[in-house]
Amino acid sequence: MRPAPLKTLLALATLAPLSACISFGAKPPASLLTLTSASTVPVGQTQSSATSPTITVMVPAVGGALATQRVPVSQGETAIAYVKDALWVEPPARLFARLMADTVAAKTGRVVLSSAQSFADPGARLSGELRQFGVDAGGNQAVVVYDASLMRSPGHVVEKRRFMATASLAKVDPANVGIGLNQAANQVASDVADWVGK
Repeated sequence: MRPAPLKTLLALATLAPLSACISFGAKPPASLLTLTSASTVPVGQTQSSATSPTITVMVPAVGGALATQRVPVSQGETAIAYVKDALWVEPPARLFARLMADTVAAKTGRVVLSSAQSFADPGARLSGELRQFGVDAGGNQAVVVYDASLMRSPGHVVEKRRFMATASLAKVDPANVGIGLNQAANQVASDVADWVGK
């Protein structure tokens, strides 16, 4: 067998150290963030649209900064960064909608329907836009801003209201940011439930 040319051996020797640097995906964080509702319907409790009004809670619209599983940090009026190693388990708009549905069901007694179920009997309809769901670096706090739209009866008047809550952060790291955003999101959800339940 003929020995490999010297140039080939030198090229392979040069590439060998690079193989340790090649990565086919970002290293996942040690844990992922999620939201937990402070108000939930008790296990085993039956809800029926025959005796309780229904409501459909839609996943809110989001801007580009929130159309990701990362946690944005506002730096002044025009700059956005992201919290290092902080990732949601799924897009934050979906997590927020689920938390909102749990809170509205627990606090108002309404039967919360999924989008598929709402075709038969949509009842009231809660939609909106999640304007902020991240960190304000200047104030060192978690901030949640939700512009809600509520149609209490199909085809009738639409009510709109902005809801906002903040939570102070001891440090901007994944653990503290997750706790702060969960607290602020629960406050917004509770305020929205009180508005819906009027």
